[in-house]
Amino acid sequence: MLRLMLDAHPQLAIPPETGFLVLAPALKSEGQRLQTEDFVEAITNFPPEMPAWLDFGIPLADFRRELDRIRSFDVADGFRAFYRLYAGRFGKSRWGDKTPLYALHLCDIADTLPEAHFIHVIRDGRDVSLSLRQCWFSPSPDMKILAAHWQRHVAEGRRQGACCRRYIEVRYEALVRQPAAVLEEICAFVGLPYVSQLERYHETAMVRLSEHRGRQSSDGLLAITPEERLEQQRLATRPPDPSRIEAWKETMTAVERSDFEGVAGDLLRDLGYEM
Repeated sequence: MLRLMLDAHPQLAIPPETGFLVLAPALKSEGQRLQTEDFVEAITNFPPEMPAWLDFGIPLADFRRELDRIRSFDVADGFRAFYRLYAGRFGKSRWGDKTPLYALHLCDIADTLPEAHFIHVIRDGRDVSLSLRQCWFSPSPDMKILAAHWQRHVAEGRRQGACCRRYIEVRYEALVRQPAAVLEEICAFVGLPYVSQLERYHETAMVRLSEHRGRQSSDGLLAITPEERLEQQRLATRPPDPSRIEAWKETMTAVERSDFEGVAGDLLRDLGYEM
């Protein structure tokens, strides 16, 4: 939802999840040995088991041409070239990224792209887990595993965020209840003027989500269709829905709640969520 809200800004473009910034330390370790084509191969074939490159709508020839313009190639400028090309598809001058995995890699990303601003969206983990286990990329249907997954990402994101120069936390619940106020705060944080289009993100959400292609595994088998991916994100094509806040009270069984809170209850309390 926040990705689509910010992407509705006339100056800002945010692609589907990338994931390849986790490669930064390994690519930087290559130093002078890293060739442009090595960078292209790493980025366009990430993740190796199910590459996401087709989601971005950037022809490989255009990507190579943009990289060739870098006089003394380095990893940071290579990443910037990707985002610049993506934003350029929409005539926009700023870019962002929405990849939950990056909560575990904030320090590495900040080291590679020191201009980065980090927005950590935090939501009640019980609602997160009920939503996540319906997705094709869910780590497990087991509530204890989902609780550990949420706890790890939120706690590590907060720990690493404390080491970043530009980091804020945004509560999902506040964003849904008071979108204008929260979006104004975010725009001020990233240095963009607030515009009302952000609240009307749902008017263009379907078009933006149509970028999501089917995913094939490395052996050529279809893992998920574009239609299935869109269906899993259909709620993002609607205005913010306050009824989704604390949905766990209605849909989580007593056993599931006990399992979740037994693993991640301390973090729920630290964040001020009802127990």
